[in-house]
Amino acid sequence: MAAPEASLEPGALSLDSHDTALCIIPPRRFWPVFDHLRSLYDKAYEKWPPHINLVYPYVRVESLPRASALVASQMSLMSQGATSSLSTAIRLDAADVFPHKRDNTIFVYDSDKGRTTRIRDLRRMVLTALATTSAKQYRMHMTIGQSQDPNSSPHKFLLGKASVLPTVEWDVQKLCILVRERMEIDGNAFSRMRVWGTIDLTTFVVSRADAAENFDDSKLLCGTIDGVSDTPTERNSHINFPYTISDQGKWVLYSQPATQANRQSDSGSLTIASYNVLAEFKYPPSTARYPFIVRNILQPAILSDVLVLQEVTDDFLSFICQNNEIREHYRFVSHGPPDQDDIEPLPSHLNVVVFSRRPFTWSWLSFYRRHKGSMIVKFMDIGKQDGDIFIPTILSTVHLTCGLTDGSVSSKKLELQALVAHLLENHPQNPWIVAGDFNITTSAYTIETAFKKKAISSQTVAYLKGLENILTNAGLVDAWTSARVRFGDLMDSEQDLERQTEIFEGEQGATFDPTVNDLAADIVGSGFNNRPQRYDRILVKGEDFIVTNFATFGRKPAQSYEGTSGDFEDTQENTTSYASDHWGVRCSVKINRLEDGNALEDASKLSASVQLRPAPEPLSNVSELKSCLDELDIFPSQLDAVKRKEALELLRAVVLDNDVSTARGNPTFVLVPVGSYGLGVWSASSDIDCLCIGPISAKTFFTLATQRIRKAEDRGIRLRRRVNAHSGIMLELEVLDVKMDLQYCPSTSIAETWPHVMRLPASDPIFALPTQTLAKLKPARDMYYIRRTIPDYAAFRTAYHLIRYWAKQRGLYSAKFGLLSGIQISVLLSRVCKLLSHDGVLVSLPSILTTFFHHYSQFDWNAQVAFDPFFHKQLRYVRTAREPIAILGFHPPSLNTALNASLPSVRTISSEFERANKFLSQDGMTWTRFLSENHGPTEFLVAFKTFIKIDAQFWGVSLAKGSGFVGWLESRCVMLLVDLNRRLPGIHARIWPARFVNEDVSGNETDYQGYYLIGLDKYDGSNGAPMSKDDMKATLSSLHAALQKFEGQIRGDEKYFNSNTSWMSASLINRSELGTVQLDSREWGEYTVGDDEFDEEEEEEDEEEDMLGSDGEGLDGLEALHGKSKSRKGAITANRPPRPAYSGKFRSSADVINRIRWDPNMDSGDYIVGYEDRFLGTKERALDAWKSEQTDEEFIPQHRILYFKRKSDGAVVWDRKERRDTVFGSGVSSIDFG
Repeated sequence: MAAPEASLEPGALSLDSHDTALCIIPPRRFWPVFDHLRSLYDKAYEKWPPHINLVYPYVRVESLPRASALVASQMSLMSQGATSSLSTAIRLDAADVFPHKRDNTIFVYDSDKGRTTRIRDLRRMVLTALATTSAKQYRMHMTIGQSQDPNSSPHKFLLGKASVLPTVEWDVQKLCILVRERMEIDGNAFSRMRVWGTIDLTTFVVSRADAAENFDDSKLLCGTIDGVSDTPTERNSHINFPYTISDQGKWVLYSQPATQANRQSDSGSLTIASYNVLAEFKYPPSTARYPFIVRNILQPAILSDVLVLQEVTDDFLSFICQNNEIREHYRFVSHGPPDQDDIEPLPSHLNVVVFSRRPFTWSWLSFYRRHKGSMIVKFMDIGKQDGDIFIPTILSTVHLTCGLTDGSVSSKKLELQALVAHLLENHPQNPWIVAGDFNITTSAYTIETAFKKKAISSQTVAYLKGLENILTNAGLVDAWTSARVRFGDLMDSEQDLERQTEIFEGEQGATFDPTVNDLAADIVGSGFNNRPQRYDRILVKGEDFIVTNFATFGRKPAQSYEGTSGDFEDTQENTTSYASDHWGVRCSVKINRLEDGNALEDASKLSASVQLRPAPEPLSNVSELKSCLDELDIFPSQLDAVKRKEALELLRAVVLDNDVSTARGNPTFVLVPVGSYGLGVWSASSDIDCLCIGPISAKTFFTLATQRIRKAEDRGIRLRRRVNAHSGIMLELEVLDVKMDLQYCPSTSIAETWPHVMRLPASDPIFALPTQTLAKLKPARDMYYIRRTIPDYAAFRTAYHLIRYWAKQRGLYSAKFGLLSGIQISVLLSRVCKLLSHDGVLVSLPSILTTFFHHYSQFDWNAQVAFDPFFHKQLRYVRTAREPIAILGFHPPSLNTALNASLPSVRTISSEFERANKFLSQDGMTWTRFLSENHGPTEFLVAFKTFIKIDAQFWGVSLAKGSGFVGWLESRCVMLLVDLNRRLPGIHARIWPARFVNEDVSGNETDYQGYYLIGLDKYDGSNGAPMSKDDMKATLSSLHAALQKFEGQIRGDEKYFNSNTSWMSASLINRSELGTVQLDSREWGEYTVGDDEFDEEEEEEDEEEDMLGSDGEGLDGLEALHGKSKSRKGAITANRPPRPAYSGKFRSSADVINRIRWDPNMDSGDYIVGYEDRFLGTKERALDAWKSEQTDEEFIPQHRILYFKRKSDGAVVWDRKERRDTVFGSGVSSIDFG
């Protein structure tokens, strides 16, 4: 520590030994004041007690007896004639620095010249007794630590800490002689200075020291030179009490009343908040952010019973402790404000501080690195009762090592292991809460990219996964995950839902988000670290606590507060900034007493449990899985996303007429996407389903919407069709070449409270609405619930895409055929994700998928109901005998999403899940093999020897009518499956949910023909005995009867089936009769079944205009849109009417009425309108009496007009059926185009 400092005289003792020292040691009661800092900053802390050197180096060890006697004799001689003893007072009240070549020594000293002079006099006596003289000037000091650059902020912060140490004063009664003791610990050489003896300054007696004078063995190896120790230690293992405010307004140490024993609080609930407040690292620290941090903490919805702050500095703690609201709410704090004279500074620059409304005690558990550890807090009146024994709750604070490197992740692992081991060993029966900044990288993108760039090793990737297992195996439950799967993330905003589609696995619920928070972005910079991470967490022991709520806070930009600090704005250059780089987290928990039962309610007993099926090694790589999906073009492109976003914005602008709707006093309308686009799982071929909610009636809305859409056709929006379906009116649109469906829900209360209303529970009175309104709202409510409660939305989205692709390839994806639909996959997948994550288990994307397929391969569809037990806490759903499968949605009025299913389709679904699970269980299976080997149509055609062939043919003019016929036929096929199962339960019938065509059919055919195939086979669950001839005859008879019945049902429906333009038949064929077939790629059947409310002639005008053009050209385009079968049966071909020729587009009935009424050469009184009455058939009315205003009581829709004729000669001048028009000369002509 020092070079030889004295010159020798004859007979003098040499002062050249670094193994001895003569010093002043303060009383032991003062050691903690200095050791809190020395343990972290002084490299000699483990070897030296707090001391003030008088002489160092000192004499050699063998000379100590002689030297001690000489010093004592000299002091005794000097004291003779003195008025007082040589003992003196020391008052350490100031701090300063010794600059060195390579570092600096920061120390405290006595600023009083009189006292320091007496210390120098003592030193001079010692040198005189040893016949030496000093070669350099002496300055008394006690070392606190070392620093590097004297101009750096860390140096200035440490000097500041030393400056605010409480003043320590004592009388020096003796001098201590220290000797270096050498030893070996675990094979490592080690030394420390122990007290060899003392010289009393009053009696001048030399005494050999007893063991009590030496510092504890527990200090050994609590931190090595490089800052890492071999074992965690509990520093200050004695109990620490918190500070509280006295009646005089001063922070004082809390002393537990003698009458207050540990007792359980009357309240069974507890709220905990955690917030990383972001320390200032530049000196002097800026206080600009401090008011905003305090405002975030003091939000009424965020105030908690316990508040854990990370990265607390001396400056910030002094600031927050001055706030009166903080003082009133949080009566207890683990550390007092350092600016108070009698309170020592915080030990580190980055500290954890606990504020509480309840009294507690605490101790510090040191980790392997200096400055890292956990505050172990024991509450005096919060806990559980075990008979007459009260077991207090233990709170452990966390601020793990930051960074994503091999070293930092390894440190995190050691720190977590140390914490969990401490809790298990010392508090095994106590309820636990672990809160703070875990600094565990959660973004799968960040981890994968770091590994690809070789920033981390494969072992580090494994360590990151293992960190979650350490917590889970200890019985700790993540409060965010538990609350999200049960209640949803109530803090999600509309922007959050939109951003969900941009995040990667592991980024859901992020509390450190550089993509939003500029402070976080400044810290991480660019690159793979610039992704959202869920660093901040609150964990509770699952057997002792039930999580009842979770929220984040601090997400409000600081400038949005009233009275924003000008300094803060200047500092941030007027950019949007936040109080901290982290969001805060807060949760509410309920103590799980024995009488409370389990966290999940009764419904969980009815729900099939989900057992994790970890993905085997070949399937476990997430990047390979995504690469596989990319190669198959499963994900939509960025161009597709931009196109749909623009289309949605255009529709919103046109329908809502933003310039008008934003004016004061206008009613509130909202337009939201639902379905696959709203859920974020759409594909490039998906339509966008939209729901508009407003205060007016549906009739008024669609009238206004239709007008606005037609006016905006030049902007790229076109109205294709208006449908009156069973669910209500719907508009089929094409916006910027994107197909969209628009529905409307009349509800003033919902529109005015949007989107907050989507966060309300299903039982809220605001949802006491008519059934039809609830039915319209159901898709939006279900969508919002799924998005708010999925623990990892990115993993859910990717898994959904893979499952849907698999289902399509295997012929399982079609609701109209009674198979799986989008909402059913969402329900099935979300319940697996939530049940796996409820206990805090972090499950990778591949393991979610393998668990999904394994779970449903074992699922008993006949006896069990697939539902979300977190939503249906008390399941009141009663399954009827007519429901072969039950996959329950969420909100009323209808719950079962699979009402269209049949027993044959359920068997198909079940067998395909079993097949998929078997494939995934094969050794060496990869995702590429799993998806590429799904040759569904080919396997379907090979798997069955006998098929039912349902032919569908259409040769009419209207494309819409053709699509309507095909779509309606598809929706009726389920009836045939049900009838087949009823007649022949031993036969399994599987329909392939797509149309087949002969391979030689080209896309230029003028008419449409396709067919559906239903494969027939013996049901595996039936009697395996072969059929007798009689049984075979009976089976064939039943099959023919079922097919004849089905044909009769289809052909007998005059609403959709017209024998003049369409035909269908159902027959039994063998595989060999099929010939070469292929799937039909045309869009026939993509049609919503319902009454078309457009005038038929208007629909036909649009179609002909698109196909032929205004000049009547483009027959090639017409042929391309209509298919023509070359294998049509002769009888049907013979009955087809000849295709007419055209002389221009057929003019509408509205055009004819206007022409007759306003043409001066035509007498409107001479014309009659023939129309179809719904009940009386064809009727006639004078044209002058015809009412065109929709509000008129005698109004008749123009699409019912059949013809116009003159009274004078009875000539028909316009006929819809024959498409003849002599008023304009349009429609059918006698010109022969052939």
